[in-house]
Formats: sequence, C-alpha cells, structure tokens
Amino acid sequence: MHQYISAQDFSYCQRLFHGRGHAYEGLSHVNVDWYPPVVVIILYSEVEDTWLHHQANWLSKNITGCKSVLVQRRYLSMSPTEHILGEEVRATVVKEGSLKFNIDLSNAQNSGLFLDMANGRAWLNQHAEGKNVLNLFAYTCAFSVAAIAGGAKQVVNVDISKSSLAKGRENHRLNDHNLERVKFQGVDIFKSYSRLKKFGPYDILVCDPPSFQKGSVDIARDYKKIIKRIPALVKPGGQLLLCLNSPDLDEAFLLQEVARECADCQFIEKLDNPNVYKEAHQGKGLKVLLFHYSPKC
Repeated sequence: MHQYISAQDFSYCQRLFHGRGHAYEGLSHVNVDWYPPVVVIILYSEVEDTWLHHQANWLSKNITGCKSVLVQRRYLSMSPTEHILGEEVRATVVKEGSLKFNIDLSNAQNSGLFLDMANGRAWLNQHAEGKNVLNLFAYTCAFSVAAIAGGAKQVVNVDISKSSLAKGRENHRLNDHNLERVKFQGVDIFKSYSRLKKFGPYDILVCDPPSFQKGSVDIARDYKKIIKRIPALVKPGGQLLLCLNSPDLDEAFLLQEVARECADCQFIEKLDNPNVYKEAHQGKGLKVLLFHYSPKC
C-alpha cells in the first residue's frame, strides 16, 4: 500500500490512500487518512497483524510530523478506533488551506471533517463573498467555516443533530469568526421549511446529505423533497451545490431529480474530487454538482 503514497505537503489534513475506489488491486478494503500529527488506517475487512504493523511503521517514519498511528475497524460494530503506534492522540486541530478544524479521533466513526469534500469547500470559499448561504445537513459546519472565511454575509446551518452543530460553533470560534453572521438550526429539514425561509432567500444553497439514516433520511427517496423547495428558498440567479455520496446512485440520478422537480435549475458543472480519490468505476464516489437557478418568469 505505502508504495502508492507520494511525497507531498503534509502540513494539511488529507487522504493519503484511497483503496475503496477499487483502483488498486487487493487493497479495496483500506483507506489512509492524515490528520496532523495522526495517521488513521481505516479497514473495511480484517487483515493480518504483521501486514498492518508493517504499514504503520512505514507511515510513521515517512509521513513528516507523524506522532501517532491509529486503526479504525469499520468491519466491526461501532467501528472502534485503536491506537497501535506512537503517542496516543485522540483529538487534534488540523488545517485545510487557511481554515482550521477540530478533529475527534476517539470512537466516533467520523472525525468531524469529510476530506473528500475539500474541493467543494474551496469552491464555496471562493464564491461566498457578500452572499446569504443555506447549509443543509451541516454536520460540524465545515462548509459554513469556508463560507464565512470567504466573506459570506450570513450562513444558516441546519442539522437534526444539535451536538454536531455545537461542534460547528466551536469550529467557527477556532477560526475567530463573527458568530453574529452564523445561524445554527437544530431541526429536521423535512419538517422545518418555514424556519429555513425565515432567514432567506438565499444566494447559495449547499446540500450534502447522508445517503441513509434510519428513521430520518433515505436520500434516494428524499432528495426530491429538498429540490422541489428550491423556488421558495433560493433567489433567482442563485447557485446550488448539490452533493451525493451514495455508491449506489450516480450523478444521473441527481440530474434527473433536479430536472423533474425544479426544471428552472440549470446544470453548470461537476466539481472534481481531490486527485487521491481514484475510482475504478465512474459514479461510485462523491458527486458534487453545481446548478444555477434561473426561473423563467
């Protein structure tokens, strides 16, 4: 595995190896993430201890600034994370460009920052100046941090998890942001459209939903419910960054949902994922599509 990891700038958080894209024979069960100063080896099936410790030793010696190696076993219930080499570091602050984020490497499945969305955050940072932004399924508000850093007039973060939004507030504080420009709405998106309209209309809508959450979201069924509300939420001439992270749904699904539910949305482009996210089969990885809302009357 380590032969595929090239020398690069290790000052910033990033994925170092993406085996889940099935682009590397025999390694589809392994990802490697870097949250300075911690390497996290993510396993989707069991491996031999000798192989694992060989990889961990190589990574600790060759990744500049590495102090700790953890392994997360996604194939086990609750995806436990185990310290296997170096210091035991379970929390850190990382940088993505000029932005800073709190990272939790305890026993949570997700660290608090989705590394594959780096280009989406960069796009929003570059286009947010003076804009009113709606951030749906905000999680820990990484899009919001990027937007405020880019000069957004206001960002409204919506997520059913109030604890995730609390972490988002801390991410904004970490970046010394003016919280008067940031709203945190801990509500069910599908039951709270009147609350969302209160702070609109919006110049930019960002939607990065989970593929499935029992009892709350099945995106194959529910994405259309969000898209059909675009005319009530977004200003004419507004932009939409619509994301899809289901390996079972390709970008054609999202294009069809938009065409059917809001024909006044024009597809502009698909944002590339970071280069490390190589996919052997097109459409399996993250899809980030940009649209322009142009009502005809």
